[in-house]
Amino acid sequence: MDERPQLTGPTRRQVYRRRVVALVVVAAAAGGGVWAAWAALTGDGKATTPTTTLALPTVVKVLFPEGFTRAQMAARAASVSTRITARSYLAATASSALPGRFAGDGKKRSLEGFLFPATYDVYETDPAATLVRKQLEAFTSSWAKVKLGYARSKNLTAYDVLIVASMIEKEVIVPRERALVAAVIYNRLRQRIPLGIDATLRYGLGIPPTQAITKQDLASSSAYNTRRFPGLPPTPIASPGLASMQAAAHPAKVDYLYFVRTPDCRTHFFTASIDEFDAYTRKGLTNC
Repeated sequence: MDERPQLTGPTRRQVYRRRVVALVVVAAAAGGGVWAAWAALTGDGKATTPTTTLALPTVVKVLFPEGFTRAQMAARAASVSTRITARSYLAATASSALPGRFAGDGKKRSLEGFLFPATYDVYETDPAATLVRKQLEAFTSSWAKVKLGYARSKNLTAYDVLIVASMIEKEVIVPRERALVAAVIYNRLRQRIPLGIDATLRYGLGIPPTQAITKQDLASSSAYNTRRFPGLPPTPIASPGLASMQAAAHPAKVDYLYFVRTPDCRTHFFTASIDEFDAYTRKGLTNC
């Protein structure tokens, strides 16, 4: 008796599966893909490839006004981004070689002053480093428009000019006064007179603009106390815009040594005379 198993042909289901596989291979090779094979099998040629909708992260706008400090920018970024925290922004801007290149001494410093004020579009999932990179790119583009020839002739470095620009940004409201305040700073530096700009002391001691500066504050040994010590503060005190940068590099050609707010709390009274300055301040016309 023949003990060999009986051979049988493929079933109808097996034949069908083999045809499907063959059609898929042919369709894929022809560039049609799996769904073209399915359309061939169904016979209508109208099979629709399913689509997948991939939601992109939301774009958020981060507005940094001129004159904002790193701390203010950190708080602003954290208020509109789900990814950026104040801590992560401050960490991303805490130490950089860029200020040292500007100063010419190679020392790392914070990016205070280099974080260009503007409106930036970022994805809500972007880290702080992405926002900072955009700010530094904007700074580089703007700084390229500043000509430093005059400032260098007065022995000021690029970093010095940025420091001056930050003080102008904090002091000036009316644009035409930027170059005048710059002139006062240059003239005082030349004569080794303390700059007397309270905005630097507020920055160094963390005094908010709504709080009065006390006699104890004025006696502070902080390097930012330009009422007490001559010369520039050690770093910028805010991020200036392009107009203040240009004014810092090109002060007005005047001999002013003093300025004080006028009663409108917007403009300043400028003079080269200490007697005129004292007489004006004695009038008590302003309490800005």
